[in-house]
Amino acid sequence: MKPTYCLLLFSLVLLACNPSTSQTTTAQEMPPPTEEPAPSYSASDTPTLAEAQLDRALEDYSQAIFASGCFWCTEEVFERVKGVKGVYSGYVGGEEGMRPTYSSIGTGRTGYAEAVVVYFDPTIVSYDLLLEFFYASHDPTQLNRQGPDVGTQYRSGVFYLNDEQASKARAYQDKLNSTGKYDQAIATEITAASTFYLAEEYHQNYYPQHPENPYIQRVSRPKVEKFAKEYAQYLEKA
Repeated sequence: MKPTYCLLLFSLVLLACNPSTSQTTTAQEMPPPTEEPAPSYSASDTPTLAEAQLDRALEDYSQAIFASGCFWCTEEVFERVKGVKGVYSGYVGGEEGMRPTYSSIGTGRTGYAEAVVVYFDPTIVSYDLLLEFFYASHDPTQLNRQGPDVGTQYRSGVFYLNDEQASKARAYQDKLNSTGKYDQAIATEITAASTFYLAEEYHQNYYPQHPENPYIQRVSRPKVEKFAKEYAQYLEKA
């Protein structure tokens, strides 16, 4: 492979999920609309959960909100877990009243993080296990970045929805810090969830619909496959 082509491919990998690294964006660098967008939104391109027309059956399940870098990767990790009934990419953690978009959060100045909301059946998979999967599927010691993605929008975060989730998240993080598993202290933010906004439709279920994307091939796939190998017994699919 010629050196110039290698450099171009590497540049596309860096830009695919980090639009803030460049002042210009070509059509090839932005993910195209999917043929089967999920779900249909009633209020805007980035609705709140209350505004979105999600499957009403999901209302019967518990929720968890996690941020661990690019949401394409995070969504695919949790989609595979037994007991998880739905996963949606979105934005959380920013200033209330400011409706985020992919372009606006890409500046790194909105306070919002790329995140996922996980709907799960607690009789099949516990919140404790979801916490374990969350920490194991990314590097929680990195502040405001994951791999090639840099900025506050890529920070690691547990956004709890009640006091029980807050207590469990803090206890688990303290446990991890005390084991010495990591060379550095965990930088994961543990904070109450603000309004969660669903990301634009083309981001939903992006990983399986765009396997040819350079970012998916070089960054997402190794992360997802590593997780699948380590936690195969908890997954619906490999």
